[in-house]
Amino acid sequence: MSRIEIPLFPLKTVLFPGGPLPLRIFEPRYLDMISSCLREERGFGVVLIHDGREAGPVSRLSGVGTMAAIVDWYQGDDGLLGVTAHGRERFRLHDVNRRDDGLNVGTVELLAPEVRTRLPARFGPLSRILETVLTDLGPLYDEIEKRYDDASWVGYRLAELLPLAIAEKQALLELEDPEQRLERLLPVVQSIQQDA
Repeated sequence: MSRIEIPLFPLKTVLFPGGPLPLRIFEPRYLDMISSCLREERGFGVVLIHDGREAGPVSRLSGVGTMAAIVDWYQGDDGLLGVTAHGRERFRLHDVNRRDDGLNVGTVELLAPEVRTRLPARFGPLSRILETVLTDLGPLYDEIEKRYDDASWVGYRLAELLPLAIAEKQALLELEDPEQRLERLLPVVQSIQQDA
């Protein structure tokens, strides 16, 4: 596949395809990046920081991230820029260059989206739990297309919402098989239900 260059937004979070990402932006490098993305109608890459801080230099990033498309923005009363982005396709990160203004730019290869697969019957309870949770979450998920019968979509939503270690969330993002992702999430959901 061909490689493209994209602006990167390294974070201590994992963005999944189809999921929401609310951001509060104050650093000049990211304000400029968002402005440029809006003007050029393009997205940016969200990638997990392994070493470093969100507001400072980053020394090590995950090898797989997710493209983010800006769907809404507003100027907050505190002067910070509020942005809502939605996850799109995943990408493999090949190279990172830090520009003079501090913005990280990555050379990436976009990964093919997972084939839409009907949710196997044995994972039906996960879909029903997810539907209940999303109904309770309110505005952040209002604009997200709901696909409770799609194995990939259900797995991505559970992976982003469950209280998992960040390394586990990243591993779930990197998995290529939606059923394998659901198999790993099933015992987590069962454990939470037992503790409730």
